[in-house]
Amino acid sequence: MNVSRIALAGGVAASTVLLLAGTASAHVSVQPQGEAAKGGYAVINFKVPNERDNASTTKLEVSFPTDHPLASVMPQPVPGWDIEVTTSKLDKPLEMHGKTINEAVSKVTWTGGKIEPGRFQQFPLSVGQLPEDADQLVFKAVQTYSNKEVVRWIEEQKEGADEPDTPAPVLKLTAASGDAHGADAAAGSDSSASSDSSAASDKSGETTTASSASSQDNAARVLGVIGIVIGVAGVAFGVLAGRRRTTT
Repeated sequence: MNVSRIALAGGVAASTVLLLAGTASAHVSVQPQGEAAKGGYAVINFKVPNERDNASTTKLEVSFPTDHPLASVMPQPVPGWDIEVTTSKLDKPLEMHGKTINEAVSKVTWTGGKIEPGRFQQFPLSVGQLPEDADQLVFKAVQTYSNKEVVRWIEEQKEGADEPDTPAPVLKLTAASGDAHGADAAAGSDSSASSDSSAASDKSGETTTASSASSQDNAARVLGVIGIVIGVAGVAFGVLAGRRRTTT
């Protein structure tokens, strides 16, 4: 009886490990290249993983915050993808570099490409001027798959609550830097660099993130293998014990 319980426990342990490894999913997120300082400019990447086994991601829509509009949004070309930048009229004009801005980007849409199962893609943007009176910016994203499934990453995290099922990407802002013009110049330099430099930068960013994603996948696989070994050992032990009882 005790042997049977051990075998059962081993099987349950294996199943639990495999379940945890399989459900460790990622979602659409946004991270800066370097820092995103208040009052400055930054290059940010929207990382989009494909979470389906039977469909490819074919469209990404990112809506920009209306409470802190960004007047300057410049997308970096992504091979195989078409980019559409949508602007909207502001209720309250912005003052930027001595100019009055009446419109700001409200949405950026990427189409025409494909993120296959088991892959991810980064979508870089140069954005600014970042607000000085906010600690973060919330972007709402909509991911569309080739089978017409639509996933809306639009839920905002509430203080003290568990992470929502489909959280909106959040860009954390750091303290204002002492050289806002330097950040501006860096952003401008990024947008005007040659296509070879942009491609190299994008490839480097993808390599770094891909390495991180690969490490997470390897860890999940190792846990899964350990779980399987435990389960098989438990079952085998139970079978051998049963045979011994039958023989005696």
